[in-house]
Amino acid sequence: MTVARSAGPIVDRAEHLPAPPGGTDSMRMPLTGRRFTVEEYHRMGRAGVFTQDDRVELLDGQIVEMTPIGPGHAGCVAALTGLVARLVGDRAVVWVQNPVLLGPRSEPQPDVAVLRARADTYRTAHPEPRDVLLVIEVAETSFEHDRDVKIPLYAAAGVPEVWLVNLPADAVALYRDPGPQGYATLGTAGRGDTLTPLKLPGLTLRVDDILG
Repeated sequence: MTVARSAGPIVDRAEHLPAPPGGTDSMRMPLTGRRFTVEEYHRMGRAGVFTQDDRVELLDGQIVEMTPIGPGHAGCVAALTGLVARLVGDRAVVWVQNPVLLGPRSEPQPDVAVLRARADTYRTAHPEPRDVLLVIEVAETSFEHDRDVKIPLYAAAGVPEVWLVNLPADAVALYRDPGPQGYATLGTAGRGDTLTPLKLPGLTLRVDDILG
């Protein structure tokens, strides 16, 4: 998951870059007040503004630094990856903590995304919303940030379904039927329940297996 932290070396390295056109900032505590396009963000990476140790993602033009992943979060992502990969086989691509291009100013890295199968396995271009069947985000300390910041971006881009695993609450929040104003259908699943994505009717997961 991602939550923004205080500014640090990344900001120092980015300060010399020209500011993109302004707009309304919707992020909480971004690394800089500037808003960047995905193209600018990638250009910064190629120029060495970010190092291999920098864990960042672009959300609505804001470069947001990810917090370190705790063992509960890491274990949940590992369990989800194994479960989903076994169930979908070669019918889909399981995309783990890799970029998804939502639009010209957003490129989050969801914990797990299930993508339409593609011959190049997305080696030539990052997946876009039309490629995404399901996004799963895991929240150990960042539930409010993910719910208030990332979920609306997924909805506006047309990602059909998002599961937000709330580890402290021992529950999974469900978001379906995306639109510009957010997801129209919301739900919550707890222990003892099962989940089946709308776009993957053959995939059923037990919430107990997700939560561990």
